[in-house]
Amino acid sequence: MQDRTARSRTGTLPPRPPGATDPRVHVDLAHLRTLETRARSLSFLPRQPARSALNGRHASRLRGRGLNFEELRDYLPGDDIRAIDWKVTARTGRPHVRVMTEERDRPALIVVDQRMSMFFGSVLNMKSVTAAEAAALAAFRILDQGDRVGGIVFGDDLLAEMRPQRSRAALNRFLTALADANGLLRADAPAVEPIGLTRVLRAVARIASRNHLVIVLSDFDGIDEQTERVVSGLARRNDLVLVPVSDPVAGEVPAGMRLVVSDGRLQAEIDTDAPGARQGLASLSQGRLGEVANWQRRHGVPVLPLSAGEETLPQLRRLMGLGPG
Repeated sequence: MQDRTARSRTGTLPPRPPGATDPRVHVDLAHLRTLETRARSLSFLPRQPARSALNGRHASRLRGRGLNFEELRDYLPGDDIRAIDWKVTARTGRPHVRVMTEERDRPALIVVDQRMSMFFGSVLNMKSVTAAEAAALAAFRILDQGDRVGGIVFGDDLLAEMRPQRSRAALNRFLTALADANGLLRADAPAVEPIGLTRVLRAVARIASRNHLVIVLSDFDGIDEQTERVVSGLARRNDLVLVPVSDPVAGEVPAGMRLVVSDGRLQAEIDTDAPGARQGLASLSQGRLGEVANWQRRHGVPVLPLSAGEETLPQLRRLMGLGPG
């Protein structure tokens, strides 16, 4: 697994298996590139529409670009008194101000879950497809805004890291890694113990030390108390946006289905006609999404829930308070 992870970081992932052409099941690089024009209707800048989930009562406003320290100089008539550095003023006996300038851009890190738990869909798309499309839309728009963009794409046993850069080449590397990881998902994939989300978010914290826009697209499978601690730290130092991706069947598991589930090592078949089976499965999924909603309340983290049962772009526009477009 370590060798595969290292190769994924250098862009040498194995080629996707042939024959996967249905865009509802797998996305390829060509499909992701077609989303560029449509992405222009979105915005990840601090000024959001009044109805945007990024501007709501329970969500922290996006702080936008940070400030760079330029110089410390004597106070001049007309300077903003809020810029006075009182420690230096007291030490020198003369008023001094700190001159700050806005950063030219703000780095963004898009984190995309492509584990086997995401390879599920009952109505329209696989959850993995919805997450990939939303990530591509965000990446195109952020770069078009003039900000740096990078990402982390992770599967059950791969972790591809791309630090934020302001270039088309960097964006293409991110999209290629995303398409490659998505193409590895298949029903007969060997069972492995999946990478935990906590480990991935720790990698995020290493790259996004502060003043980043961090967007996490996942079904949040395998979260625990440690996950919340990492989320809390990321939210204090960055603009963190959580995008839980779910499937409509999670709310109400239909009867008459036989599902095979796995924890990466063991597999079990579940008959949804069995007493309590449907209720247990629904409670498991809803409990996971409910915990993410609790993070919103406890840490002021914006949450943009997406459904694999609907088209991706209209959902994002709706969540951002935009018209149907």
